[in-house]
Amino acid sequence: MSESTVPEAKAGAATIAVAGLIALAVAMGIGRFAFTPILPMMEADAGLTLRAAGWLAAANYLGYLLGALCAARLPRAWAIRGGLLLIAAVTFAMGVAHVFALQLLLRLLAGVASAWVLVHVSSWALERLLVLQRPQVNGVVFAGVGVGIAGAGLLCMALMGARVDSQRTWEIFGVVSALLAVVIWTAFRDDDASAPVRAGSKRVHWNADRVRLALCYAALGFGYIIPATFLPAMAHRYITDPAVFGWAWPVFGAAAALSTWAASRWLHAMDNRKLWAISYVLMAVGVALPALWTGLAPILIAALLVGGTFMVVTMLGLREARAVAGDEATGFIAAITAAFAVTQIAGPLVVSAVAHLRGGFAGALMAAALVLLVAAVSLWRSACRPLR
Repeated sequence: MSESTVPEAKAGAATIAVAGLIALAVAMGIGRFAFTPILPMMEADAGLTLRAAGWLAAANYLGYLLGALCAARLPRAWAIRGGLLLIAAVTFAMGVAHVFALQLLLRLLAGVASAWVLVHVSSWALERLLVLQRPQVNGVVFAGVGVGIAGAGLLCMALMGARVDSQRTWEIFGVVSALLAVVIWTAFRDDDASAPVRAGSKRVHWNADRVRLALCYAALGFGYIIPATFLPAMAHRYITDPAVFGWAWPVFGAAAALSTWAASRWLHAMDNRKLWAISYVLMAVGVALPALWTGLAPILIAALLVGGTFMVVTMLGLREARAVAGDEATGFIAAITAAFAVTQIAGPLVVSAVAHLRGGFAGALMAAALVLLVAAVSLWRSACRPLR
């Protein structure tokens, strides 16, 4: 790249970073996880039970699985723009829908749309930043997930402080989603990126190591999703002041955003599997802590540990998948993503099944921590072998 094109490359990379960050913030912070900070409000003013909350969360995660499976067949610009608009519409509709079956459908559609945006924005940003020779800016784009989570948490704190109910909160989130979509609308044009993303034609050939990686990546889905769904609700059990317990979710999001940025800059030289295993141990501690130590402090520590590792593990898992699969990487990444999505659905359903039992929620947390520790041991042992 010549000196004359360096400023243009920096400006182009900045535009891509901002548009990608905002799109992922809407897709994940609102489409996927706005339910998490709103859950305590729905428990308080709509009488939502923990069992029903588990089903609503699972519906969203099922939608994410379905959206991920069909995303590659959609034109990129259509998928991103349509996904952002669908998130805005169904999020606003949660504020006026009073029938539980309809709420399940709305959360499922939000999951579908968030998957479309995540898949296509990720591909769009990676391709363009590679052309501009600015791959390090990917960390800013993927920090959008944490920024969205933190922003949603802070907005919920403000609304709870103003005594806004859960229905109006859903409507406000819908309006915010629509406004942000308008801001970045022109960044995703129907140009050379409008054709559907073609899946790799190489069939995945499975061996013991690839099965191990798939199972270890699936462990992330079950391991992180329980605290990622119920942290603010857990905090609300100990502190009723939203100005206090509401910090659990912004802390989670801030940790995710900062860890993604740090990993993209400083952790690229470390062994993928060892760092992945270390991240799982830290995540397991965060998941188990609220089950072993009651109070707000362990929940905030859990928010730091789980929030600070789940996006790092996502990046490491995809990076290792590319390393071991070679020209079969597309199919292999699709396979492990599907495995992750299935276990992600299982987490809230387990909580729904055991929530009414004495110590049931703590048991679900301990089970998730155990799954993460088993995966960490497997990853560390495979990293220490001369040949994989």
